[in-house]
Amino acid sequence: MEFQIVVANESHFGYAQEICDHMEASAKQRGTGIAKRYPEYICKKMTEGKAVIALKGDEFAGFCYIETWGHGKYVANSGLIVKETMRQSGLAKKIKSSVFELSRQKYPEAKIFGITTSAAVMKINSELGYKPVPFADLTDDEEFWAGCKSCSNHDILQRTQRKYCLCTGMLYDPVKEKNTVDADKTDRKVAIHARWMQMKADMLLEQEATAQAQDGQKTEQKAGFVSPRYDIMPN
Repeated sequence: MEFQIVVANESHFGYAQEICDHMEASAKQRGTGIAKRYPEYICKKMTEGKAVIALKGDEFAGFCYIETWGHGKYVANSGLIVKETMRQSGLAKKIKSSVFELSRQKYPEAKIFGITTSAAVMKINSELGYKPVPFADLTDDEEFWAGCKSCSNHDILQRTQRKYCLCTGMLYDPVKEKNTVDADKTDRKVAIHARWMQMKADMLLEQEATAQAQDGQKTEQKAGFVSPRYDIMPN
C-alpha cells in the first residue's frame, strides 16, 4: 500500500474526530487505557505543526503527535494510531520514525520519552534508540501524569505512588546517544589506526628480512668463489 506521511496542518482538521474514534477503539480493544483525546486537542496539535498524519489517497491511515513537558526538556510522541484495516503494513514504524525526526528537529536537546503497553511500539522505540527506564527517569511534570487519569489503569499508578504501572517507560537521551556514537567513532578510528600500524610494521619486517636474505646470499657467493686459473689440478 502507498501511504503519504506528512506534518499535519489545518487542512487535516476534518480527520480529527476519526482520529479520536480510532484511539478510543484501540484502547478498548487492548483492554488498557490511553488518555482520552478530543478533536479540539488534535486540531491544536495540527495547527502547531506538532503532529504527523498518514493518508492513503484521501483516506485516513494513521497519526501521531508531539507533546512537550518540563519547559521543553522532555518530549513525548503520543497517540500513535494506525487504522485497523491498514495494520501489518509497516506503517506504524514509518509514522513513529517521522514523528521522532520531527521531534529531533523541533527540540534537538530534549529527551524523548513514551509510556506504552504495546509490544510493537516498544520494538519500534528500541530501534530508534529508546531505552526502557523507570518512571522516575521520565518527566515529573504533573500535567503529563494528570493525562493518565482517564486511563482505566490509573488506580495502579496511584497505588504504586507513580513508580510503575502496566505501561513501560522508554527514553531517548540525545546526550547519551551522542556520547555513544562519538565513542564508537573513536573506537573505529583507533582500530583502523592500529591495523594500519600493524600492516606498516609487517611491511618493514618483510623488507628487512628480504634485505638480510639478499645480503646472506652475497656473502655465501663471495665465500664459495674460486678463481678459474686455480681450478685445474696439477698432473
